[in-house]
Amino acid sequence: MMSQPSRHCTVELQALPSRIGQVRRIVSAQLRYWHLDPLIDQAALGVTELLTNVHRHAEPDKVCTVEIELMLDRLTVSVHDHDPRLPQLRDAAPFATCGRGLAMVAAVSESWGVRPRGEAGKVVWFTLPAPSPAVALPTYPGYGAVEHAPARSAVAG
Repeated sequence: MMSQPSRHCTVELQALPSRIGQVRRIVSAQLRYWHLDPLIDQAALGVTELLTNVHRHAEPDKVCTVEIELMLDRLTVSVHDHDPRLPQLRDAAPFATCGRGLAMVAAVSESWGVRPRGEAGKVVWFTLPAPSPAVALPTYPGYGAVEHAPARSAVAG
């Protein structure tokens, strides 16, 4: 039984340095909205590293999709790009200025991985445990539904 519906947010972008900062702010704002403030730093760092990898390495283009999904007690952040080459976790030299992105994602997350999508590219993802019990999120009426205020009885005086 699911006690809370999943929450989902998707952003499509070109992985350019200026856009990476914008997506970081979007992810942070979405997590605040979902009352997951304790996860903001880890999620923002992880998505920054994954988008930086797309910017530096993805071919033929830098177009990608970032998805964040809250499902019960787990937040999943994923980045889909069009490059079928899979990333490799590397050991960076102590004074190297790059090559630690996936190691940082692994360090701040509960789990991470890669899903190949053939010629369509790949999805790199990581998960974070959500605080439990999750704060109840507001519900919204369905599309086209009319929300009514409770009826008040008139008292004759």
